[in-house]
Amino acid sequence: MVDNNLEYWLRGPVPEIPALLQPVAHALLQVKRELHEILIDFENENLWKKPNGVASVGFHLQHLTGVLDRLFTYGSGSQLSENQLQFLKNEGVENQEITTESLLLQFDNQVEISLNYLKNIDSNVLTETRFVGRKQLPSTVIGLIFHAAEHSTRHLGQLLVTVKTL
Repeated sequence: MVDNNLEYWLRGPVPEIPALLQPVAHALLQVKRELHEILIDFENENLWKKPNGVASVGFHLQHLTGVLDRLFTYGSGSQLSENQLQFLKNEGVENQEITTESLLLQFDNQVEISLNYLKNIDSNVLTETRFVGRKQLPSTVIGLIFHAAEHSTRHLGQLLVTVKTL
C-alpha cells in the first residue's frame, strides 16, 4: 500500500509512464499536489497582487499551465497555435472573473494532458531535434519534457513564497 503522504518520487512508478520519464511525471504530480495544498484557503482577492513587485499568484498559475502546453506542443513537433499565443499574451493580465479554483482546474487538466502524452510517447523520438519559438531554437523531445518539469517546479517555488508573503 502506498503512503499518500509521501512525495511522488517515493511512491513508485506512475502506471504506463516509461521508466526514463518517471521523474517528469513525479515532478508534475508533486507540483499539482503542492499547489492544491498551499492554495486551499487562498482568497481570490489576492490572486493578482504583486507584493514587492514580484509576479502574482494568478500569473504563476496561468504560466504553469501555459508552459506545459507550449513545451509539450514543441515536443510533439508542432508550433504554437493562435490560441496558445493568445494564452501566452494574457498570462498575468488581471481579470477579476478568474478564480483560483478555475486556474487550479486548468492546471490539473494540463497535467493530465501531459501525463497522457508521456504514456503514449514513442521512446525512439526522445533524442530527436525539435525547434522552439519563432527563432526556431534547437532542443530535443526529452529536453523539452524535462524542462517542462523543471520549469514547473521553479514556478511552484516562486508561487509558494508569494503566497506566504501575502
